[in-house]
Amino acid sequence: MPRSTRKRELSPVGWREWVRLDPLGVPAIKAKVDTGARTSSLHAFKLKTFDVDGAPHVRFLVHPVQRKSQPSIECECPVYEFRKVRSSSGHEALRPVVLTDVWVAGQVFEIELTLANRDQMGFRMLLGREALRRRFLVDSGRSYVGGRP
Repeated sequence: MPRSTRKRELSPVGWREWVRLDPLGVPAIKAKVDTGARTSSLHAFKLKTFDVDGAPHVRFLVHPVQRKSQPSIECECPVYEFRKVRSSSGHEALRPVVLTDVWVAGQVFEIELTLANRDQMGFRMLLGREALRRRFLVDSGRSYVGGRP
């Protein structure tokens, strides 16, 4: 079969998966696999932006466990950019975007991650379609295909 028509085998993921964000110190967090969201998003609160040698950085806390306020993990990283993002309710806000490695179903790769308070949402993290693209095939009838921590 010619190279241009050969399809790459995509790894399966379910509609929700356990992921790791090692550079941020988050060893495990449940993520909703959301093909409707372009960019991935992480629950972050107490965001503080500051400069390091003229470059913007952000410090924030994460509650990685759904419906729990403990543990809290403090994270700090450079800001890639600030971006206007429209929520599922239609509200538009300027959010910091960071770049980080994510571990999903045995694969590690870099993603753009917007930081937002997701306390009222069912999942503390969304894995958007840009992270899934050319890597995974979503099976909406399954969960945790990549395993549990």
